[in-house]
Amino acid sequence: MNSAADKILEEKKHLPEVDLAETAFPSEGNNGVPVTLIEPGRGWAALQLSALWQYRELLYFLVWRDLKVRYKQTVLGVIWIVLQPVVGMIVFSFLFGGLLKVPSEGVPYPIFAYAALLPWNYFAGALTRSSNSLVGSAHLISKVYFPRLIIPLSAVFSGLADFGIAFLVLIGLMIYYRITPSLAIVFLPLLILLAMGTALGFGLWLGSLNVRFRDINYIVPFMVQIWMYLTPVIYGSSLIPAQYRFLLGLNPMTGVVEGFRWALLSQAAPPSTVFGPIFAISIMMVIIILITGLFFFRRTERTFADIV
Repeated sequence: MNSAADKILEEKKHLPEVDLAETAFPSEGNNGVPVTLIEPGRGWAALQLSALWQYRELLYFLVWRDLKVRYKQTVLGVIWIVLQPVVGMIVFSFLFGGLLKVPSEGVPYPIFAYAALLPWNYFAGALTRSSNSLVGSAHLISKVYFPRLIIPLSAVFSGLADFGIAFLVLIGLMIYYRITPSLAIVFLPLLILLAMGTALGFGLWLGSLNVRFRDINYIVPFMVQIWMYLTPVIYGSSLIPAQYRFLLGLNPMTGVVEGFRWALLSQAAPPSTVFGPIFAISIMMVIIILITGLFFFRRTERTFADIV
């Protein structure tokens, strides 16, 4: 598997190394010899996002490798993709929907919980994989140059396959409970992009820190567990008192989870006076986390090969 990645990187060696943003300024020296000044990139140019397209084949390979390795030599194989959210839905339905009678905004609690678990499980898996991706790919980072951003990106993209399979179960539940989505379903791709952006933004921060501080490996599972209960997965945002709802918006996944319920289960959507402000704050938080994560990753990536 590693040899295939090495082959792709070998083919890319003819591409210019883009560790510095090279901007040429031809000028005449003292002896009339043209001089080219090479300066570090600044702002968005320093991220060199265009280099990702040059190495798109490597991105495709890393996504495919992650999918194959994840379920290789497992007895149940891809069944694990469906098993996790389904078991979670059953447990939450019994505890919170049955015993504690948590309001489910007019829809059966099982589908109310599953519609939230679907984006949450994608985010949790993508965040965990991206935070460990740089350390797990040390053999590639230490060999040859390529855009390091490809590694956490592949961890985020590989989770989409699991999401797609688990989404089929949600369609089955909607048919069973005779729930028809509204026209708001057209916003579903945007909500998926928000989940990807949230996972990538936090993954860039945690992945970069994990290279230097391996404590991140122990912090992330604990953080994800606590984070789920701070996100309206097992309850709706309308259950929170009005004066504290803005705090939910500071959690980017609140907008994603409530957005999924709004797009797929229109009956489960909170009032616009509740959902609108929360969603706007969540989008703002995603943008901030993603942009700062990109610049922090770029600032620290030059040391990855030395300490990973």
